[in-house]
Amino acid sequence: MIDLVNIKVKAGDGGKGCVAFRHEKYYPNGGPFGGDGGRGGNVYFAVDTNETTLTKLRFTKSVKAGNGGDGMTKKMHGKDGDDVTIKVPLGTMIRNAKNGDLLADLTRPNQVVLIAKGGKGGLGNIHFATARNNTPEYAQPGEIGESLELQVELRLLADAALLGFPSVGKSTFLSVVSNAKPEIAAYPFTTIEPSVGVVRLSDERSFVLADMPGLIEGAGDGKGLGHEFLRHISRCRVLVHVIDMTGEFQDPIESYEIINEELKKYDISLENRKQIIVANKMDMEESKENLKRFKEKYPDLEIYETSTLLHEGLDKVLYAIMDAIEEVKVNTPEEETSDEVVVYRYEPKKKDYAIINLGNHKWKVQSDKIDRLVSQVDFNKEEDTYQFAMTLKKMGIDAALYEAGVQVGDEVIIGTYIMNYEE
Repeated sequence: MIDLVNIKVKAGDGGKGCVAFRHEKYYPNGGPFGGDGGRGGNVYFAVDTNETTLTKLRFTKSVKAGNGGDGMTKKMHGKDGDDVTIKVPLGTMIRNAKNGDLLADLTRPNQVVLIAKGGKGGLGNIHFATARNNTPEYAQPGEIGESLELQVELRLLADAALLGFPSVGKSTFLSVVSNAKPEIAAYPFTTIEPSVGVVRLSDERSFVLADMPGLIEGAGDGKGLGHEFLRHISRCRVLVHVIDMTGEFQDPIESYEIINEELKKYDISLENRKQIIVANKMDMEESKENLKRFKEKYPDLEIYETSTLLHEGLDKVLYAIMDAIEEVKVNTPEEETSDEVVVYRYEPKKKDYAIINLGNHKWKVQSDKIDRLVSQVDFNKEEDTYQFAMTLKKMGIDAALYEAGVQVGDEVIIGTYIMNYEE
């Protein structure tokens, strides 16, 4: 089962601004005429309800959006880079692989999130004409697009989950009551990936039901694929515990007790999760005697008798599941799908730099954005240096340095460039 993958994403770089001048019949000495570069493409993640695993990302090492086109003469704007949208299942969590920050928790159908932002296109020389220089031979380089290493994790998000030992009839149950088409066969471990279906009741209510691969003893300790399966179960509101009452592969009482012990070992909170107990395969003669023993052992449990093969007893179970889901929703209206805080990376910020006093009349402007810009400026060219200084002024860096207490003659470090502060 594929529910945890690592990939690298790279947003597109912005295109370069153009240096051009107007040279036409009636404008032989025209001014600057260079257009702006296009923005780099963004990288998005989007929920696709047709996807149930991360299998398509298994062999994807990296994803890159398109670069922006360079600006052109006649003030023509460069083409924006192509965006990339990565489609993932509902319940996907996206983390920064380096620090573990949760960048997005995709819990709504059709939800789309921006994960890596494309670089802005550079301004053409038409923006840099001044009284001092009305023929600027300078245009901005484009900004570099964001690059991230991501860990993409799927924790299936469903209203209810079918769980039980292999071959108890979970896949048949799901196929009969929903629009899902899971693989079904008469041997253990047919289901190795979760299947999801929508159950629609005659009273027009509906819920999402997931068929979890069969658990085995030791799953809570990670045996087999236990942790991967249990991770999905932890996000479901109601658990539908299906038991094969024939006892063909496992004694029903042992089956019930072992699986509840595995849930408890993995996450103590699962012990108190609402459970609907389904006694399946009740069309078989031996099932009646086993159910009698089960009820004697657990007289307080409400048990729903079904035969998925004959489609018997299913409506009563489905309405019980629906009622349980609604009860949980009412009792936990503010329930979060994760106790982690999502790091919203693109909230509006007052400033994206900091002024640091290094002591001994030395200061540093700390800013990833400015560092990227410095790396693209040719300080051997007077025009480039002047325009860089104007950019800092427009960003409010000059005023911020003054407010921080920088004195005339102090050294200010910006990226790899050192300058002396002047009024």
